[in-house]
Amino acid sequence: MLLSIVIPVLNEAETLPLLLARLRESLRNIDSEAIFVDDGSTDDTAWMLEQEALQDPAIRLIRFSRNFGHQAAVTAGLDFANGDAVVVMDADLQDPPELLPRMVELFTQGYDVVSPQRISRDSETLFKRWTAKLFYRIVSDLTGHRLTPEVGDFRLFSRRAVLAIRSLREQHRYMRGLAAWLGLKEAFIPFDREARTGGRTKYSFLKMMRFAWTAISSFSAFPLRVSISLGCCLSFFGFAYLLRVFYLALWSHSLVPGWASVVALQCIFSGMILLALGAIGDYVARIYEEAKNRPLYVVAETCNIMLSSKSRESLTRAIILANSAPRDTLTMRQAACSSPDNDGHSAQSSLVGVGT
Repeated sequence: MLLSIVIPVLNEAETLPLLLARLRESLRNIDSEAIFVDDGSTDDTAWMLEQEALQDPAIRLIRFSRNFGHQAAVTAGLDFANGDAVVVMDADLQDPPELLPRMVELFTQGYDVVSPQRISRDSETLFKRWTAKLFYRIVSDLTGHRLTPEVGDFRLFSRRAVLAIRSLREQHRYMRGLAAWLGLKEAFIPFDREARTGGRTKYSFLKMMRFAWTAISSFSAFPLRVSISLGCCLSFFGFAYLLRVFYLALWSHSLVPGWASVVALQCIFSGMILLALGAIGDYVARIYEEAKNRPLYVVAETCNIMLSSKSRESLTRAIILANSAPRDTLTMRQAACSSPDNDGHSAQSSLVGVGT
């Protein structure tokens, strides 16, 4: 059995040495490969991974031409993974590699998805913990309770689960939702989430808000239904107020001309209209982006990744530029990085004891 580890990286040079050491220790008795997807790093991340890949054929590197986002990087890793089981994990070591043997054990028992579930987030701020809890609550309610609280992208997938996810090529991707949507047999492993080992988180508050909106809009039309409901309520109160105005004008003769009520109502209705138009516009924009059918990512370079022409053609909505122009003339680098294999096969070896 071959286990593939998919690890998206973005400026993780500080954590890579410790990550690789812990991976090798955890995978001592497991045949494995580690696929690092460089999502446009600007530090020494790519260079460090290239050096590791040249020493260890089980270390594989995919470099994007630019930053395409975490979910696109996960997608690319799943596209290139060869394992009978595939684990997706982050490089910051908040996803502990020591859980991998237990995840493989549950996989061998027949589970298609094995999901570590956080039982504590003591290393994070109160605001982070509160917003995360609120996020899972809202998304679960809006998507039919498919999402399990405190389960992130750190997951093991069986081969058939990976093939199923590969067939879902939507532009705006929320991998947790896609995994839950499949409804495959799933097991959970409780664990305590550790503090980030080094570097800084790549998810700012604004990115987290965008991520949350993608999760909601990708699996629910609830925002559109909310705008309809609010529009009906405000329209009802508006007609009720209009009847009151007619009564005051025709029978009580006590109507005092003024701007306050008119302006208040105008602001309410105008805000509601703009909110509804914004929600509709965002959904239409997503339809427009899907209609263009642009690739999810562009691979500029690879190391220890071997693809035949047939394999390239099977990757829909992806551009693979690697192998076309090696950037180094060294024989060793040509053999390991960006070199095609017409047979589409690659050497398999364990991470254990190589490159240390």
